[in-house]
Amino acid sequence: MKRREFLALTAAAGACSSDPIPPDPEPELPKFLSGYADLYAENPRAAALQWFTDADFGLFLQYGVYSQLKRGAWTQLRERIPVAEYAKLKDSFDPKNFDAGKIVDMAAAAGMKYVNLTARHHDGFCLFRTNETDFNSLDACGRDLVGELAAACRAKGLGLFLYYSYALDWRHPYFYPRETARLDWPNSRPDYEQPQPEYKFEKDEDFLHYIKFVHAQLKEIIYRYRPLAGIRLGPIMGFYSRPELFPIEQTYEFIREAQPDILICFEQGANGGEDFTAHEREPRAHPEGGRIAADVWELNKNKPIEICDALQPRARDYAERNDGRRRSAGDVMEMLASCKRHDANLLLNADPLPDGSIDPTDERTLLEVGRRLRAARG
Repeated sequence: MKRREFLALTAAAGACSSDPIPPDPEPELPKFLSGYADLYAENPRAAALQWFTDADFGLFLQYGVYSQLKRGAWTQLRERIPVAEYAKLKDSFDPKNFDAGKIVDMAAAAGMKYVNLTARHHDGFCLFRTNETDFNSLDACGRDLVGELAAACRAKGLGLFLYYSYALDWRHPYFYPRETARLDWPNSRPDYEQPQPEYKFEKDEDFLHYIKFVHAQLKEIIYRYRPLAGIRLGPIMGFYSRPELFPIEQTYEFIREAQPDILICFEQGANGGEDFTAHEREPRAHPEGGRIAADVWELNKNKPIEICDALQPRARDYAERNDGRRRSAGDVMEMLASCKRHDANLLLNADPLPDGSIDPTDERTLLEVGRRLRAARG
């Protein structure tokens, strides 16, 4: 199937899903943008970009059913856990100590201006209210963790970003198989020894089912949890490996229609329509993304930058092997200084433990960072 024909079909698929809530007739100034009211009245998106550029520091929370395994968010892929077996983790998911108010208070005390939570990671488990799948926290334990965090951020005046795994899903029956990837990227499916009966992708047109699914979920998110500071999509290699399957322009368009000041990030970038870029350690084109990555980086290299790092060395989500090896307040201050040299924000992982709480060592570290930042400002 030619790309033009496929994109025509994806547009039709996206049109089939209705908005859960109609957009507001007039934009309302979010509390986290209160210092930018004059610019917001003139240009809401410009105000949000200026706020983000000034923000410097944010908190990243990667959390889901995988947290129970204590081996990271990519455990299903690395250990080739069968889809049906992995789904059983929903039954034991219990974020009994996930306290959104306490987390947001900690972030604010640390000098952070925003929080980013993984609303849906690559395993497909959702931390928000959704009609598209029962693999979600409401069905698991009766809690909408995104909703709880959104309310806490609104009350405290922090911006809320939500990470959504748009270009990777190890659960959905119609995500593209690893054998069809155009780049040397084997992560679209775990390398199972036996075929998984849940997987039904046979031809590229089947991917339309997945596009309809993610568009419906993104609309649930952007209309239900307003105001959002932004949406961060990932992983970019899932897009670079099959860019012709994703109607990225349509995706960006309906996100921006929902909220005039919402910021969009798709890591290093998919088409140059992103508001800022996100990187690990240093700003650059994705080294494994080929020609498309190089071309998009030329479009995005002068935009605001976010650099991601973690309080757990060599980790981006909770892993028990890193217990006792946390980074110190001094380490975080050095990270902030390094980001400053790149004119970048630091997005720092302090990922919840299996019960949803923040590691006490990490909490003490962040509070000490906040104390040092306040002292530096005099």
